[in-house]
Amino acid sequence: MKILVINCGSSSLKFQLIDSDSEAVICKGLCERIGIDGSQIVYTPAGKDKITKVEPMPDHNKAIEMVIEALTNAENGVVKLEEIGAVGHRIVHGGEKFTKSVVINEEVIKAIEEVSDLAPLHNPANLIGIRACEKVMPGVPMVAVFDTAFHQTMPQEAYLYGLPYSYYEKYGIRRYGFHGTSHSYVSKRAAELLGKDIKDLKLIVCHLGNGASISAVKDGKCIDTSMGLTPLEGLIMGTRTGDIDPSVVEFIMKKEGSTVADVTNLLNKKSGVFGLSNDLSSDFRDLEDAYLKGDEGAKRAVDAFTYRVAKYIGSYTAAMGGVDAICFTAGVGENSGFTRGLICERLSFLGATVDAEANKVRGEEKTISGADSKVTLMVVPTNEELAIARDTFELCK
Repeated sequence: MKILVINCGSSSLKFQLIDSDSEAVICKGLCERIGIDGSQIVYTPAGKDKITKVEPMPDHNKAIEMVIEALTNAENGVVKLEEIGAVGHRIVHGGEKFTKSVVINEEVIKAIEEVSDLAPLHNPANLIGIRACEKVMPGVPMVAVFDTAFHQTMPQEAYLYGLPYSYYEKYGIRRYGFHGTSHSYVSKRAAELLGKDIKDLKLIVCHLGNGASISAVKDGKCIDTSMGLTPLEGLIMGTRTGDIDPSVVEFIMKKEGSTVADVTNLLNKKSGVFGLSNDLSSDFRDLEDAYLKGDEGAKRAVDAFTYRVAKYIGSYTAAMGGVDAICFTAGVGENSGFTRGLICERLSFLGATVDAEANKVRGEEKTISGADSKVTLMVVPTNEELAIARDTFELCK
């Protein structure tokens, strides 16, 4: 079966066409600046050069039409429309309603709409993508794969905040966690690489990129994760604060005469390693270069980031009563041996050691722990699109 994987943002649409038998990517691409001047589709059929087509995309309906045209056109197409057997949609927030992927119907769409206030920038865009696919590919089955679903196995003691319980009952205010598709894929793949049953393992997955989160996976189930009601909680990230005292919001508002919207924008888009480095960069590659050249702002930002990662690893080791393996994934986790090394230096209390040569790996599956390490340290590249395709195939085959 040919599975089309769709990931809709407010003004973008990422896509991959995957063969469910071989799990090969047949084509992948991106529609950019939807509803904005200068919109374009950029895609790469397997084994061919990248293709760019600049054309107005007033909405996601037009974007989906252009995706289908790119996949099926006579010159560079890779599939016939009737060969697309199903569509898998990445949905950011499923609230408590969805603990696993589901086939999309009107009831599911309504439920996604009901929790859209928990992800106001993402869920509405995801729904637009679903409706657009319905219009262009009527009758083709579709599956919703939720970023939050993997974390729904957390116990109440891990997901509740210290607020009056009535706020959870009325508004669903609790820890939900994100990057769940990645955490699920990486934990399962790590168990395969270790040659062990995931139900016998205690794993910590570090999804480290511009957005970053950590999860504790015990016996194949997530028991805690760093992101919360929104992706703002947890680790210091590219431009997000991560954990802070909530009173900081009121303090800044009074000192700066700011509005709630002003401070929310500050916390999400102007903070993290970007803010800590005096606005040097939110890109860890830039920060690494500057760090090695002795830049104080870069060092301050990277040290705070790696400290916070190690701190969460320590707390999740305590939560699980030990740890068998720590997995690094996503843009920074997969590609920056420098950052991984700084984090692992802080894990000596676990008896963890790093093989310096192995740690030079970029974007490949690799065990990077030293021969005498008491904890296995691994690089496990994530593949959220493949995970979505697998779930879609299982539900639609």
